[in-house]
Amino acid sequence: MRIAELGGEFALIKRLTSESRDPAVIKGVGDDCAVVEYTQDKYLLITVDMMVEDDHFSLAWHTPFQVGRKLMESNVSDILATGGSPKWAFLSLSLKTDTTVEFMEELYRGIYDSADRHEVSLIGGDTTHGSEMTLSLTVIGEIDKSMLRLRSDAIPGDFICVTGTLGKSEAGLRLLKRGVKDGYVQGHLEPHCRTREEAIAIARYAHAMIDVSDGLGSEVRHICEESGTGARIDWERIPISNDTLQAAQILKEEPQEYALYGGEDFELVFTIPPENIAKLKEEFSDFTVVGKILSKSEGYYLLKGGSVAAVRGGYDHFAS
Repeated sequence: MRIAELGGEFALIKRLTSESRDPAVIKGVGDDCAVVEYTQDKYLLITVDMMVEDDHFSLAWHTPFQVGRKLMESNVSDILATGGSPKWAFLSLSLKTDTTVEFMEELYRGIYDSADRHEVSLIGGDTTHGSEMTLSLTVIGEIDKSMLRLRSDAIPGDFICVTGTLGKSEAGLRLLKRGVKDGYVQGHLEPHCRTREEAIAIARYAHAMIDVSDGLGSEVRHICEESGTGARIDWERIPISNDTLQAAQILKEEPQEYALYGGEDFELVFTIPPENIAKLKEEFSDFTVVGKILSKSEGYYLLKGGSVAAVRGGYDHFAS
């Protein structure tokens, strides 16, 4: 049976993994980070992500600087999605034999540019060679125990919110694949995750959190699965930038589809009690309410033009 026939990436993970029996592991598989006992007041956060050439990036349009920067931003985003602070990183590389020193210098310049932004220290790793370029970054962070926010913390009645705008990475990717030269593609080439200060402000008032790696539809579904809830996403409320709107007009597509099913925006999705909205806005206001957490019996759906529609899954590496 092929992985796609099993149900894709997330079905495979569920089939192969199990809960840790180590009492020091607070959260293992199933969230943006593993959470481990650290000190009396803090947890240790650990996340790892890979980027593979011609899947996560293409050297036909990415510069090595942009590849390095994206690698760090995508991993730091996972730490921020729990409300934590990134601290250290380990980088493992599988390089093609014709990779140049100049390429690697630019790749590392991008890594360090993002690392400096987030105050992350690169302190180890490994290098080998292979038939395609594969980059794997592990980021370790920490968080005050009282501030930890997981996907499993949503409560019926919470509002669903997203930071910034969505769909910009998918819009840029589609423009690049179509060879469109006059559209906005920076959202795909140079994604920026949120800062630790913003993530901590959100965590202070939110219940559940997750970052947008695979699209809003997929991320809200993860929250529902882990929290045992349902949800409603409001199509008309999904925040779309003017650049993304223009890209969709060029491509004659709906930008909300990019936001729901594209991913790699590295914005934050969080659920928050209605009474905390005004409190959060006093500290951080760049977010939009896009739906509501419901009881599990009410289901998980998209409200579009007064009609109810199903929400598809987001990006899946093994989708057929």
